[in-house]
Amino acid sequence: MVKRAREFAGVPAPVRDAATVVLLRPAGVSFELYVLKRATTMAFGGLYAFPGGGVDPTDRPETLRTDWPTRLGVPAERAHAVVGAAVRELFEETGVLLAGPVEQPDRTLHDVGTADWEADRAAVAARELTLTELLRRRGLRLRDDLLFPWARWITPEFEPKRYDTWFFVSLLPEGQAARDVSGEATEATWIGPGTPTGLAMLPPTRQTVNSLSAYGEMAQVIAAASRRDAATPVMPRVELTDDGGALLHLS
Repeated sequence: MVKRAREFAGVPAPVRDAATVVLLRPAGVSFELYVLKRATTMAFGGLYAFPGGGVDPTDRPETLRTDWPTRLGVPAERAHAVVGAAVRELFEETGVLLAGPVEQPDRTLHDVGTADWEADRAAVAARELTLTELLRRRGLRLRDDLLFPWARWITPEFEPKRYDTWFFVSLLPEGQAARDVSGEATEATWIGPGTPTGLAMLPPTRQTVNSLSAYGEMAQVIAAASRRDAATPVMPRVELTDDGGALLHLS
């Protein structure tokens, strides 16, 4: 990172919208987070991250919540695309689907690990089927009321690939299990919010874990999410020092 910051003298790369989901499950009196170790063939290979990826702007499934533009700080179409990407990426990378029957919007799905569901998940991942089409075909609608915005980060200008990424937290739906199905990771595991000090992470991931470690229960995390500012982006800034080092500022 320091080398790229020192050598950068050009025009910043365009920024692509992205979404990341911090999946939570109960663990005794506390909770755990689901993390993936990205394969070395992927961007940010070898680092631990949460499920997520780029937004497909053509896929905007209908949402239950109407306050997404305000919460995310962008116009409605863009906000709905970000929410759709969060749900889709979570499904693609973990097999967890935040959806429920149209006639019972407050009920989530249970077992989505069967062969027919896996075929649909693979089709969504291959862009042969959109999330909107999948929901319509199965008589489902998004359970975006289970998705809570937490933070927003923009990649520094000196990086060759840049993202405007919204971080969400979500509870693991009862009856579903997170599985390493994406083919983009070499490891997937649940960790406590106060234990990943030895895991290599990018600053946004590390800061997200650190921010969650302040809470002892999932209910406290969800309550805190309603007060979080996920509309104002954080963009890390590197200050180069005379001794060849660098200082990272989060502003």
